[in-house]
Amino acid sequence: MNIQHNIQLQHYNSFRTKALTKLFCEPLTPEELSEIVKAFPGEKKLILGAGFNLFFTEDYDGLIIRPAMKGINILSETDSEVVLEAGAAEDWDTFVEYAVSKGFAGLENLSLIPGSVGASPVQNIGAYGTEVKDSIIHVNAVDIRSGEITIFTNEECLFAYRDSIFKRNCRYIITSVIFRLSKSFTYKEKYIDLSRELEGVPSPTLLQVREAIIRIRTRKLPDYTVLPNAGSFFKNPLLTKEEKEMLQHKLVDLPVYNVGEERFKTSAAFLIEKAGYKGRRRGMVGTYEHHSLIIVNYGTDNGKEIADFMREIQNEVSQQFEVMLEPEVWIF
Repeated sequence: MNIQHNIQLQHYNSFRTKALTKLFCEPLTPEELSEIVKAFPGEKKLILGAGFNLFFTEDYDGLIIRPAMKGINILSETDSEVVLEAGAAEDWDTFVEYAVSKGFAGLENLSLIPGSVGASPVQNIGAYGTEVKDSIIHVNAVDIRSGEITIFTNEECLFAYRDSIFKRNCRYIITSVIFRLSKSFTYKEKYIDLSRELEGVPSPTLLQVREAIIRIRTRKLPDYTVLPNAGSFFKNPLLTKEEKEMLQHKLVDLPVYNVGEERFKTSAAFLIEKAGYKGRRRGMVGTYEHHSLIIVNYGTDNGKEIADFMREIQNEVSQQFEVMLEPEVWIF
């Protein structure tokens, strides 16, 4: 059990904000993780993956656990599908690249999303008409209170838009994720940007879809090693029918997507841009010039500056459009 003390967290979050944690560990197996949880029952605990969905505004007075389980294994296989287990510490895009290279379909639309495999169910990551919940069959985890090793079915994960049981109560530490992927693939138009990128390509292959998404994301999104960021900062708002109609009176070109039961989704990036915040900068923090949903760090190591700028955007969008944007990113 390798427990470290007073570790600097700047290189463990993609915004590169400074903070110290009292205790830090990187367990290699579920059993080691279970021992650590049982050995520190009174310590406040935080689970840290690749650090792309959070940043720090102050020191952490507790134990940070960074699961280090790796490996990709085929558990079962038929002529039509394959079941894979991937360790929580595996890089997400490396796993997608592996799946595509083997001809396993289901994750290709989630190419180039930064982060780890273990983080993918927490946020129920999604892009280009696909959510990771559609491929997950089980999630293996350790109970942060008891140290018990637990298996969740897809239904027990309580997946929702950018949400899951793992995000809501932070009680479980994911050690590996089990996916069911298809051995056959037929491209279906789900997202206009992707269809435009593939225009002129008859019957796109898995690899062509992945490459198209990588091109789109590379054009739109900043490289976090150059401009530290956490990807999409805010969730796309969900609206009632009345809220949608009210917004459409103010914004006739409002993008709206029906998500069922008289609920509608609109674009947070659109609202931020209409509020005048695309490419806006305050000191060493700002929105990315090519994508208003991305907050970027131009040189501060103080997370409070990023949080202040987030609140400024929220307040302006709320004042202009009566919509309170909710962050996807966790702030500590």
